[in-house]
Amino acid sequence: MTTQLRVDRAQITLRDLALDKLRNAILSFYFKPGERLVERDLCEQLGVSRSIVREALCHLEAEGLVATGAQRGPYVAKPTAEDARQIYEIRALLEAMAARACASANIDNLPRLLHLRIDAIAEGYAAGNAQHVLAATNDFYALLFESAGRNVAFAVVRSLNARINQLRAMTIATPGRDKAGISQMRRIVEAIARGDGEAAHQACIEHVSKAAEIAQSLLLTSGEK
Repeated sequence: MTTQLRVDRAQITLRDLALDKLRNAILSFYFKPGERLVERDLCEQLGVSRSIVREALCHLEAEGLVATGAQRGPYVAKPTAEDARQIYEIRALLEAMAARACASANIDNLPRLLHLRIDAIAEGYAAGNAQHVLAATNDFYALLFESAGRNVAFAVVRSLNARINQLRAMTIATPGRDKAGISQMRRIVEAIARGDGEAAHQACIEHVSKAAEIAQSLLLTSGEK
């Protein structure tokens, strides 16, 4: 019975590759918010079949990066200031809770590992590599939630991860964010290292709140285009 259920598959499929390419193209603003995603053009650019493109677009729609209009078909979803407010509100609550739990747990070596992930974020900034910054930031929070034992909370964050990264890609491109954001994250880790749960909680709230202010300001300034 067990062998009948086994699925043999390659480690990564053509559909997965196309999905990653499209997601990264959206997060790097190669395709801008509101821009139409024409299947025929995507097939030519990616060198894959229309069925693969459709599957990738459906997946990205479920992630919140793509929307479909009755008259215009699929296009890059446009986050609004209200979307940003709600997403950052959820982030602040869950990340601050995880930071407080990490401080209370007093886990050996955790501060060092968190600082190493912040170092990786700084390297991404220095190289001008936004994808590296996003990946390293995701690694930081994955470790934070895992160490806090908050798996359900992290599942909620992961369900919003594509939309979080879309907003994060906007904020990390703003002048001075490479210094301010990293400094704020260091304060979170320093509070965890001291075992100061309230300070870790507050540092997390302040970090996310600042990112929220930047994102909402950018969206409002651009008329949420």
